[in-house]
Amino acid sequence: MKKEFLIIVLLSAILLLIFIIILFYFCPENQDQVCFEDNCFFVELAITPQEQAQGLMFRESLDSDKGMLFIFENGEESSFWMKNTLIALDIIWINNDKEVVFISKNTQPCNSDTCSIINSGVKTRYVLELNGGITDKIGLEVGDKVIFNKEF
Repeated sequence: MKKEFLIIVLLSAILLLIFIIILFYFCPENQDQVCFEDNCFFVELAITPQEQAQGLMFRESLDSDKGMLFIFENGEESSFWMKNTLIALDIIWINNDKEVVFISKNTQPCNSDTCSIINSGVKTRYVLELNGGITDKIGLEVGDKVIFNKEF
């Protein structure tokens, strides 16, 4: 009887732990988020040079409420291209004051060896990639403020 009770308690504890981990992982408050007024996007962070070089390459789709946020430590003039990117993207450059300074709208994938380089021409701390067409859909413009759910 004691053995069966111990097994039930142990299994219950394991299930509770799994539930807590799943709840923590999928809870929106714990996910990185970028907002423009009432329009919020859950973002993957691209911080290391390797993560930044990979970006959203080879992704066949991107949920409409998701994106990738590139964070540049010292703020720099960053260039992007669409080589090996399979989906159209809106690329948004954001300065240290969390203000949109440049948008490359509906940037198309590049399938050739020579792809165009997209550059804002100004130093920025962040670059956000979203599905192509989102910035027009939400009315995002240069000068709009960005809200992060935590400091990056």
